[in-house]
Amino acid sequence: MSNPSSLPSYISGATPNPQANRAPWYKNTAPTYAGIFLWFVFWQDAVNAPNHGGLLSCGIRWALLSLVIAAFVCHFLFYIVPGLLGMKTGLPLYIVGTSLFGAKGGFILPGFLMGILQFGWLGVNVYFSSALIGMFCFPDAKINPMDVATIPVAVKAIMVVWGVLAAFVGLKGIQYVAKVATYLPLIPVAVLLILLSKTAGGIGSFAPQHLIELSKTATAKAAVAPGEALSSFGVLAFMLTFVVGFFATAGAAGADFGTNSRDKGDVSMGGLVGVALAIILTAGIAILIVAGTYGSPELSKQAAAAGLPLQAPGLMEVIMGKQTAGIMMLLLAIAAFPAACFSSFIAANSFKTTLPGINPFISVGIGAAVSILLAITGMAGKAIIVFQIIGATFGPILGAMLVEYLLNGCKWSGPRAGFNPAGWIAWLLGAVVGVMPILKIYPVPAAPVAAFIVGAVVYGLLAKMGAQSALLPLSGPLAETTK
Repeated sequence: MSNPSSLPSYISGATPNPQANRAPWYKNTAPTYAGIFLWFVFWQDAVNAPNHGGLLSCGIRWALLSLVIAAFVCHFLFYIVPGLLGMKTGLPLYIVGTSLFGAKGGFILPGFLMGILQFGWLGVNVYFSSALIGMFCFPDAKINPMDVATIPVAVKAIMVVWGVLAAFVGLKGIQYVAKVATYLPLIPVAVLLILLSKTAGGIGSFAPQHLIELSKTATAKAAVAPGEALSSFGVLAFMLTFVVGFFATAGAAGADFGTNSRDKGDVSMGGLVGVALAIILTAGIAILIVAGTYGSPELSKQAAAAGLPLQAPGLMEVIMGKQTAGIMMLLLAIAAFPAACFSSFIAANSFKTTLPGINPFISVGIGAAVSILLAITGMAGKAIIVFQIIGATFGPILGAMLVEYLLNGCKWSGPRAGFNPAGWIAWLLGAVVGVMPILKIYPVPAAPVAAFIVGAVVYGLLAKMGAQSALLPLSGPLAETTK
């Protein structure tokens, strides 16, 4: 076994967060996670699927039940173990992840990967937020966020400014944004409740077959028509892909949130309220808004004439009128700015750790440029694909982490030497399964969850076969984190 001097400085220099610095779940974990799910990019796709009738093809009840299942999968499989590891050790993700990928490998997974993926999130934020601003500023341009060809040059200029500002604030001024972010989440809450109040009367009259027929009629002459209506299993699988894919990196970040939790109760309640309940409420209300719109004879006709949108923001003009909808879109875009800054902030922290020799202005600047390019080209507008990629890459990490945690008696085993083979092989095989639908190799249902399962099973088998590198000894306060 290696001696303590073989520990990389980023591990030996890590300091567990003391109990004195921690707080109840309702002061940190729950509101932070809830803010993530209030971001309109999440709940706007609660019904959206490239099929006739979207995720409402089997009715409101099944869509909501599928959402509840996805919410608890996020809590129990993708959040709780990272949260408990962070709470028990007081150490962030890039340290506790060294038990899976090794002291050297931990630089890359999950540390560097977490930073890289944040720029994917920044690109999504830049694209949709700028599109909403454009819809307010250029109401006659007929901008459709789902079609990059409708995005004018002026809006692409907004994307550049939005991305640069978010990256700069993430690097230098996150403390100022945090104060504003405390109140900005109230905007999407108000928007959701107003839209629900306007469409509630049509919920009881919603008939999935009516929406399916409207979809077939609207796309009869389209060059690319939606696929056939989803079965009940198809709805559940797509809901899992969308929700779990969106949450995957945030679930892994539960380790960082857990360092601020006092005990298991804080970790559990923070997840149940901030993750599960927030998912159910935000996306659930969005589902009811879409169903209520198509359950109303008058609104349904207007929505069909508007192109049959299945996203709550896309229905705002039908529900509220053009002028009010424009104001709502502008407010939702403004409310999304702190999320863009936080993505840049997390990426900057990751790069400062994994690339200490490079000025973070350079590394984050390059990442922000890529984010802006993804937005301008419209690639970031394909949010569901982004969710699939994130779920494919982080699903197996979290699956392996769960098994490692259980095999080690529900505590952190400590860093392993070099590159731990079990972790890397489990991640690679899980990621391959996760990207199969994206690359159109094989339509793996609920790919992020499938990637999680493969990562867990492979890691467990390899661990039993002895394919793990040796544990590195710890001393001082760090030694206490493995007890």
